[in-house]
Amino acid sequence: MCKRSRKGTDVPMSGSRTEPKYELSDEQWQLIADLFPHKNPSDKGGRPRAEPHACVEGILWILWTGARWKYLPNRFPSRATCWRRLKDWTEAGIWERACRRLIFLCKKRRERVGKTKRGKGTKIMVLTDGCGLPLAVNTTSASPHEVTLIEPLLERRVIRRKPRRLLYEAAADSDPLRARFRRHGIELICPHRRNRSKPPTQDGRKLRRYHRHWQVERSISWLQNFRRAVIRYEYHAHIFHGFVQLACLMVVINRF
Repeated sequence: MCKRSRKGTDVPMSGSRTEPKYELSDEQWQLIADLFPHKNPSDKGGRPRAEPHACVEGILWILWTGARWKYLPNRFPSRATCWRRLKDWTEAGIWERACRRLIFLCKKRRERVGKTKRGKGTKIMVLTDGCGLPLAVNTTSASPHEVTLIEPLLERRVIRRKPRRLLYEAAADSDPLRARFRRHGIELICPHRRNRSKPPTQDGRKLRRYHRHWQVERSISWLQNFRRAVIRYEYHAHIFHGFVQLACLMVVINRF
């Protein structure tokens, strides 16, 4: 399932019991702890490096509250340390690797800036499964049309299996896009635009699946609980992307 949020993203209500929390329990941390590199103190002495768990908690506090780095509480490692770890782990793809592992465990257990009409902004595209778990995320300029962003989003999914069906709102009403997906064995299900002049190509019977798009909206609301992902403060695009990836990771890990 795939959709964009109101601020220009792709997949979905806050206030629910299932909205994600920013704290990681010890049990949750153990699921992904080995993915975060940590060097032991040198025998020659020197200051010991901050524990990865503590740094992740500091980054999560910033992500959850939307506060500036200078307001990071003293109970966490320094703001410079947390920022450097966020940068290093984002560039190393740690968040995607962690999310890929957790998605696998969940399945096993269940068995950039551009102009818009409202000014400049960044578009967040999110792909979810039928239960609302984020499978892929992409951040890009808000200028390009969503039709051009759906296929790159699918390429970023953390699982190899391609979806058989893809739900999207009327913004993806494109016959060439439907044809390209069909060649790859994917059925695009989205309503036609109201001003469409061409003959209809969407099967009305299959369109009944579109009522499940509320699960996508719910996933968007889960991500928007993390205030740092709602408004982009970061100058560097990949740092903002790292925050969004971490928000997706927290949505998944709160299923454990």
